[in-house]
Amino acid sequence: MSAIKENKMGVMPVGRLLAGMAVPMMISMLVQALYNIVDSIYVSRLGVEALTAVSLSFPLQNLMIAFGAGTAVGINAILSRSLGEKNYKSANTTANTGIFINICTFVLFAVIGVFFSRTFFELQDFSSSDYDIAVVIESGVTYTTICLCASLGIFMQFCFERLLQSTGKTTLAMLTQLIGAIINIILDPVLIFGLGPIKPMGISGAAIATVIGQFVAAIIAIVLNITNNKEIKISIKGIIRPDFKTLAAIYKIGFPSIVMQSIGSVMTFLLNMILGSLTMVATTVFGVYFKLQSFVFMPIFGLNNGMVPIIAYNYGAKNEQRVKKTIKLSIISAVSIMLIGLTLFETIPHLLLSFFNADAQMLNLGAPAFRIIALHFSFAGFCIIAGSVCQAIGNPVHSLIVSVCRQLVVLIPSAWLLSLTGNVTLVWFAFPIAEIFSLTLSSIFLSKTMKKVTANIIGGEKDNIAKTS
Repeated sequence: MSAIKENKMGVMPVGRLLAGMAVPMMISMLVQALYNIVDSIYVSRLGVEALTAVSLSFPLQNLMIAFGAGTAVGINAILSRSLGEKNYKSANTTANTGIFINICTFVLFAVIGVFFSRTFFELQDFSSSDYDIAVVIESGVTYTTICLCASLGIFMQFCFERLLQSTGKTTLAMLTQLIGAIINIILDPVLIFGLGPIKPMGISGAAIATVIGQFVAAIIAIVLNITNNKEIKISIKGIIRPDFKTLAAIYKIGFPSIVMQSIGSVMTFLLNMILGSLTMVATTVFGVYFKLQSFVFMPIFGLNNGMVPIIAYNYGAKNEQRVKKTIKLSIISAVSIMLIGLTLFETIPHLLLSFFNADAQMLNLGAPAFRIIALHFSFAGFCIIAGSVCQAIGNPVHSLIVSVCRQLVVLIPSAWLLSLTGNVTLVWFAFPIAEIFSLTLSSIFLSKTMKKVTANIIGGEKDNIAKTS
């Protein structure tokens, strides 16, 4: 690794470094969130059934993101730590093994898309629906099958973007995401509604626009890695002959993240069933909420992407002061962003819903839902950063415990108990209840992790002194 690169990660003032690493990723994540919102806005023009179908497909889409992003966390942490330790052979092995993992993951989801998409939608509870259920199911199966069977793009995009980001090239990583998302936004109305010789494709067009954007972003990310990422050497031999010890190490860190985000898919699926037993309008509102809240949460995830390699590098370099300062600045930034999101959801919920062609029923149910759910935003910023710190340092199980407890042990049971009242508005209080529990656990685990940082760094210094004596 070059001296310039080493100085950047280990010497540059932490505030400037974090901004340089995180801001490009935050911007690209904002564009991704904007795409998600625009995509649903266009789909809502096809009718409430189409919007509901896309909302109900979210757990499967989120599952893909869970596997892609979770694996990327493992790749990112190990690769950055290897570079911090100047172990370049390990860095190269990690990169090539990570590519192999993502190709295998694509095959898994293609199989799910072909054989299980219809089963997934038929398991939903439509007993209280006034919608045309046949249209909802067929639209959902069509959309999901296309997205899953052509998911190679999203997995390659995740992998190669994180390789760029792990070596500090966050601007290039941002470029790939921006181009992919912008192409997606442009193609959405063209393919959904038709233009010139292009016939309207409806919900199929929305799915096709999505996968085209992902493939373009992946191709650009691959080219940028080959031409600009000199710290890492990618080889076909390394991809087809992965190092299984490194594979296990990647999953040791990344698997808890995969499980955590997958739990989000399970939570969404179960909550949709709880809401659907009361009114299907609530599931549509919940789907719209998830699209909108991504505009608040995605910048935090971008901040995470910038924070993790800095912490991992400086932890590997045994620089405790820089590790702690990075964490402090990240928490302050995350909480500030969340407070802005809280203000928007509390003050203009009707305006936010109106973007999705909401009728009176959606507005009446959705406005109080947004205001109640958003109460957990102020806690969530801290919890997200705390979990990522644990993963970067090598305590991923802590994050896993918090996620399981928050979403499955507290949120879903609380939502079910509140649904027994028959009042759907009360169900939304499950979110702030669960986040308070998450805040408590996250604080405890972050404290334990920081003690580990101090102990390991001091221990390493003593070992070095002993060796030079």
